Amino acid sequence: MKTAALGFRVHSGWTSLIALALEKNQPIILARQRPHLVATFSYTFRQPYHTAEKMDLAEAQTFLDQQRDEARALALSALRSAQTEVTQQGYKLTRAALLLASGRPLPELPKILASHSVIHTADGEFFREALLHACGRANLPVTKIKDRELLATASATLRRKPPALTRFVNDLGKPLGSPWTQDEKSATLAAWLALAE
Repeated sequence: MKTAALGFRVHSGWTSLIALALEKNQPIILARQRPHLVATFSYTFRQPYHTAEKMDLAEAQTFLDQQRDEARALALSALRSAQTEVTQQGYKLTRAALLLASGRPLPELPKILASHSVIHTADGEFFREALLHACGRANLPVTKIKDRELLATASATLRRKPPALTRFVNDLGKPLGSPWTQDEKSATLAAWLALAE
């Protein structure tokens, strides 16, 4: 079975998911999904640390633990769905790539909830952690790439100049139709890098 990789670019409560393989050293898209990582797609659950900020510490911890379990289960379900879609096309997922924000480690919960800027960071990391957990459960090694370094890293690794690489990825999504947003394009590049390793 031929190998494929997943690329993820996370948002609050959802992720762009691209499954990609290489045919004659050229990338092909096998699947494109936008799975939700929360069951109820509202601000309360999409911004868990913002919601927890208004609770006492014990209540906040319980809420976040419940949301973490839900996000992890939904992430694993999305991953299994992508595995099925890819397998039906004769491919096997062998790795994944996840785009990261700044990558600063988070402090303890009381310090997170005391700082609005750290709350924003924590909300993003919350859903990235759910995807990392799902990949671990599925035995998929994960390549982690800082979002702001993606194009430079891809350009160096894939030996293509940034403008040419950007044009190539833009064109790669055209047969799929809309939406082919920056999220999908970035997830595509990330998955391509994972396969190139």
